[in-house]
Parts: sequence; structure tokens; C-alpha cells
Amino acid sequence: MPVSQGTNHKFTDLFNSTNGSTNGSTNGLSDSNDPSLRDQIAATLKDIIPSDGLTTDELAKAVAELLLADSRYPIPEKVLLHEELSDLHSSREFIQLLRSKDVNVGKIKNAIKYEDELQNLQIELVKLQHWIQKQGLRLALIFEGRDAAGKGGTIRRFTEHLNPRTMRVVALPKPTEEERGQWYFQRYIRHLPNPGEIVFFDRSWYNRAVVEPVNKFCTQSEYEQFMRQVPEFEHMLVEDGVILVKFWFSISKEVQLARFESRRNNPLKQWKLSPIDQKAQELWDGYTRYKEIMFGRTHTSFSPWIIVQANQKRCARLESMRYVLSLLDYEGKEESRVSVIPDPNIVSRFHRGAIKID
Repeated sequence: MPVSQGTNHKFTDLFNSTNGSTNGSTNGLSDSNDPSLRDQIAATLKDIIPSDGLTTDELAKAVAELLLADSRYPIPEKVLLHEELSDLHSSREFIQLLRSKDVNVGKIKNAIKYEDELQNLQIELVKLQHWIQKQGLRLALIFEGRDAAGKGGTIRRFTEHLNPRTMRVVALPKPTEEERGQWYFQRYIRHLPNPGEIVFFDRSWYNRAVVEPVNKFCTQSEYEQFMRQVPEFEHMLVEDGVILVKFWFSISKEVQLARFESRRNNPLKQWKLSPIDQKAQELWDGYTRYKEIMFGRTHTSFSPWIIVQANQKRCARLESMRYVLSLLDYEGKEESRVSVIPDPNIVSRFHRGAIKID
């Protein structure tokens, strides 16, 4: 049963009168320890909530306690109030305000710069997608790397403003029994891009080059067969007109451990931790060995590996976007408000003499 407008005003007026008082409370908030105030709120609740036999005096008082508890804490020092921001007249005053709140001005500047560049690069990606659709091209982007390297987060920034009708993200689960009896590449072929489409592979057929042999998910024979066939498979794709980009996101062992710890401590990220992740640090050297073999045998002139230094997530996201944009002369590219040339210190082709962090 809805609350009537009259009783709603009664409840609002009570809180306006109490929150406007300054009975020794911080920031003008009411004294939550005042029992008479609790009783007033409880009485108002009893008056507002329809009588259904469930609203007891004890329940009303408990709700009143919770409402009062919400105003018990002072505003943190680093919070910027609307009144403070509305009084600003220049960027210098804004910086002074940040410093007075002990806010790291450098971090704020870097965050603003990152968001500005990200938005401009996403605008270019929208142009690129429109051009690919118009030209009927097929673009397949492969994102590989160790666990917690930032592949998924980068894909989300790539796709945030793209048209979902001509874009797909492919993140396949482990193969079914039926798929295990098929040619290994078969389940990936059905997800390849159609004309006018971009497909993002969040891990790909290269599971068999690194993850599977390290974790004993395939036999040595299956592994060797894959390593022989994959250059031919990719050559056929490229010959048929598929634009294939293979990213490897490279992170250090220390950064991977820190990101795992962050996931364990964040309830919103705990789903990212898998049993394979739990063993990633222990099997670090095994991953390194198979990764290097993969680069040596599958890095080709027609399908090269692009290494992204990903210890800094934001840089990795921006520079991988720039790399993709730099490959194609899409319509409107010359009008870009942001550089589409990637930083060679962050994004580069694989070569054996390169300094390795993973």
C-alpha cells in the first residue's frame, strides 16, 4: 500500500528539522544517541506505515535506530562537497581545493588525461567499425596472455561503444565431450567474423599452445599436431581475407600476484579467480617455456604476434587500441583528435632479442 503524500511530508519535515539542528553533531547532522528523537521517528513510522499487524513498536524503533545510524558518521575529509565546487572560478582554485583535501593532484590529472584519450580512441573505433561494416571486411582480434594480464578489461574498453549487431566477444568454456572428438579448430571456426563484422577472442585456439600443455589438459601428440597445423590454419584465414591480429599481454610475476590478491579481497572480482589461476604462480616457469615455444613456431610474417607491455593496465588498453587503428585506413581517420600511432615501448612485434618481463 503506497504512502500518502501528506504522511510522506510529515516524515520529511521531521528529518529536515532534526538534520538542520546542531546539537553538538558533526556537519549539522542530528545526535543519533538522543532517545527522544528515536521515539519521534518510531512514532512517525507507525503513523506512515499501513497497519497490517506486522509493524510492532519494536520493529518501528529498530528501523528508527538504523535511520539514525546512517547520519552518525561525519563526511570524510577527502570528499568534495557540491558547495565547494560551485564556488570555484578557475582551474588553479580547483587544484588548491584538491591539495587542501590532501588529494593526489597528479593522479587526478592522469585519470582525466586517460579518460579523455580513451573516449577519443573509442570514437575512432566507432568510425573503424562503421567502415568495416560498409566495406564488408572481417576483423578477428585475439587477446592472449597470462592470467590477470588485463585481456578482459581491454576488450571491454574496445567494445564499450561499438554496435553490438556487428561485433561479438568470444570467450569459450572448456570443450564438451562432442567437441573433444572434433578437429581442434572446428569449434573456433564457427565463431570467425562474417563480412562487416569484428570478433574479439578472449583467449583463442592458442589455449592448446600454452594453457593446455602446462596444465596437462592435452596429450603431447595433440599439442604437436596443433603446433604443426596452426600456421597453415592462420595462413588460410589470411589468404581468404580475414584481418587477423594476435595480441599477447605481458605482465611480470609480481604484478600477477598483486592482481590475484586484489581479486581475492574484492567481492566483485572474486568470480575471476579460477582453479587454473590458483596454480599460475606455481607454474610460472612452465608457462614461460611454452609461451616462448609458441612465439618461435607461430610468429609469421602474415600473422605476427604483437606484444603489449601490460603491467600498467591503462597504457596497455590505450596502446592496443592505437595499434588496431593504425593498421587500417578507415574513413575519417585523418580527422582524429588523438594519435593513432602506438608507443613502440609498449606495443611491438615479437622478436627474440626483446627484453622480456614474463
